[in-house]
Amino acid sequence: MTERPTYRITGETGDWEVVMGLEIHAQVASKAKLFSGASTEFGADPNCNVSLVDAAMPGMLPVINRFCVEQAIRTGLGLKAQINPWSRFDRKNYFYPDLPQGYQISQFAHPIVGEGEIDVDVEVPGKPGYSFPCRIERLHLEQDAGKSIHDMDPHATYVDLNRSGVALMEIVSKPDVRSPAEAAAYVKKLRAIVIALGTCDGDMEKGNLRADVNVSVCRPGDYEKFRETGDFGHLGTRCELKNMNSYRFIQQAIEYEARRQIEILESGGKVDQETRLFDPVKGETRSMRSKEDAHDYRYFPDPDLLPLEVEQAWIEEIRASLPELPDQKRTRFEKEYGLSRYDAGVLTSDFDKAEYFEAVAKGRDAKLAANWVTQELFGHLNKEGLELSASPVSAPALGGLIDLISDGTISGKIAKDVFARMIAGEGEAAAIVEKHGLKQVTDTGAIEKVVDEIIAANPEQVAKVKDKPQTLGWFVGQVMKASGGKANPQAVNDILKAKLGI
Repeated sequence: MTERPTYRITGETGDWEVVMGLEIHAQVASKAKLFSGASTEFGADPNCNVSLVDAAMPGMLPVINRFCVEQAIRTGLGLKAQINPWSRFDRKNYFYPDLPQGYQISQFAHPIVGEGEIDVDVEVPGKPGYSFPCRIERLHLEQDAGKSIHDMDPHATYVDLNRSGVALMEIVSKPDVRSPAEAAAYVKKLRAIVIALGTCDGDMEKGNLRADVNVSVCRPGDYEKFRETGDFGHLGTRCELKNMNSYRFIQQAIEYEARRQIEILESGGKVDQETRLFDPVKGETRSMRSKEDAHDYRYFPDPDLLPLEVEQAWIEEIRASLPELPDQKRTRFEKEYGLSRYDAGVLTSDFDKAEYFEAVAKGRDAKLAANWVTQELFGHLNKEGLELSASPVSAPALGGLIDLISDGTISGKIAKDVFARMIAGEGEAAAIVEKHGLKQVTDTGAIEKVVDEIIAANPEQVAKVKDKPQTLGWFVGQVMKASGGKANPQAVNDILKAKLGI
């Protein structure tokens, strides 16, 4: 990994830098809601997973879900964060049609998880990768709101309260993110952590993990002044990009929003603090509402809930049950499998990728397995826009292909043809090789015959290779071509060198 580069945008009056802090809303992996026993199952008919508490019926009192508290503590430990033994729920007052109580039960002054830090690995196409530390400010528990549906009737808004009361972990970062690529990498790393912990399924498509990105711009040098003094006055006015659930859209939205703010400032205007939405079709952000501050919400302690008091023994019990996390897994992959930091990082960036690789690599050449997984398989999936779960080649099937390469049955070149046929649905590698007669030729007598013919037909090239041995590759290519790519490359090289005396 190289040194962290500086990301700058050039405006008409000079260079600008971007400063961002992110708020990740991760739905707690729990069968019941935060303050009621109603189901959290996705896909139920509207307003079926709603208890009297979720609907805010008079006299209904919330009761904390212990498992959700445990999941929050588990996540905090995974973020190397401080677990607060005393925390409190507050009422955040604001009105939306899909928030029946007229307030949200959240945590404000006293969250369950305090400061932490994660290392974020950033890969930028065509450039060296790097990592940077991102500080976590807090993690707090809160209940989700329901969903307003505007497209069922031109004259009415329908409300689905199935999500109302679902437990969320809001994970707030410090303003340590400095480029669109870093923002996407941060969300990806946090997602990998919560999936590994089992505290959130990370399904961004369903909205189970979504990001709010606070974007501001400043002149070069101002951010360093902020870090030295802690004075936010050195940074620009921030705008919040709400409910981002795609790495690509996160980057596009930040790029647009930063340039929008720069144009306003360079024309002598003032950036208004507000919440904005990103339109992926138009590729631009638009105003949603003015951004509220804490005092606008009139926070006060929820009188229906006692403070949370967590015993240290329970925290240590949870700590002892933590699984292997992405950074630990990457270090193990480097040591156990001899992989480069880059390959280990790619393979451990997602739980499913790591599991797939280990299934392929078990009992095999790990580096060869890593090459086939990261280059051939992932290359195909990226090209087709497929998730690993939709891969047409299973881990055991890819392992079978690698076995044929390792035992000399097929060459690496033929293996690519076999792999393409596997993707097309022709079946297992061994069956494809047998059906199409693709076995590698290892019979030295047969290879010698081809070599002799090519040497006899090219006397000028023979004379040239004796003066310049590095041109031997021409002969290798001709032999492989004549054999239909089936000749064993090592045997071809050895025989050619013996016949040509080099």
